[in-house]
Amino acid sequence: MSKVLLILLDGMRPDSITDIPQVQELKKTASWSMDAQTVFPSVTLPCHMSLFHSVDPDRHGTTTNTYMPQVRPIKGLCEVLKANKKVNAFFYSWEELKDLSRPDSLSFACYCSGHTETYELADAHTVDILTDYIPKYQPDFTFLYFGLTDMAGHSYGWMSERYMTAMQESWEKAARAIACLPEDYTVIITADHGGHGRSHGSTMPEDMTIPIFFKGPDFKPGEELHGLNIKDIAPTITRLLGCEPDPEWEGKSLI
Repeated sequence: MSKVLLILLDGMRPDSITDIPQVQELKKTASWSMDAQTVFPSVTLPCHMSLFHSVDPDRHGTTTNTYMPQVRPIKGLCEVLKANKKVNAFFYSWEELKDLSRPDSLSFACYCSGHTETYELADAHTVDILTDYIPKYQPDFTFLYFGLTDMAGHSYGWMSERYMTAMQESWEKAARAIACLPEDYTVIITADHGGHGRSHGSTMPEDMTIPIFFKGPDFKPGEELHGLNIKDIAPTITRLLGCEPDPEWEGKSLI
């Protein structure tokens, strides 16, 4: 049975990574999609909530970057895993992501503030701590978030030179995180949304289209996948960890 590392690069557009060496190598060893879809509004916290709860924003209720307590609560990924006695760990640089899971569902959380220091440093610090933590404790599910890419998009524009540099640097950090993993880990790499100009949140393809990579024994190397949605990630992770997805989830498992 696999353990899972989920890596998310905030604001990663598929067409921004075609020339990145780590991506070219990963396409040979992973199943992947360059036309997966996120949810609307294509905004960071609503998209993350949909990833972790496998429903649209109009169901979980968070439609901006301010968390809204659920009127009809639905269990998230970490709550389902915790109920099945799985160990969850979070490493992130954007404070609002603390609401993706209930506090008692995490065994370890590392928050390095991208507001207090630069996202470049904060993302690097989370990787430093992760590469020490995972080999020692080997959690069943680990979430690693990079905020530098989204910050570069808002500051300099999506597909700008600074954005592309941030994307390369973040993939290098991701490679360092992957290199520390024991053999029984499956790696999933994705984004919450894309972007255009210096913004996102619309139904434009540039905002709604995201890449997803799955590398592990349950996935065929080099296979291109189509028809994927960000809501499919949580059901897939629960299956990888030998658990049943929550019956209210709307996404489909790829296992």
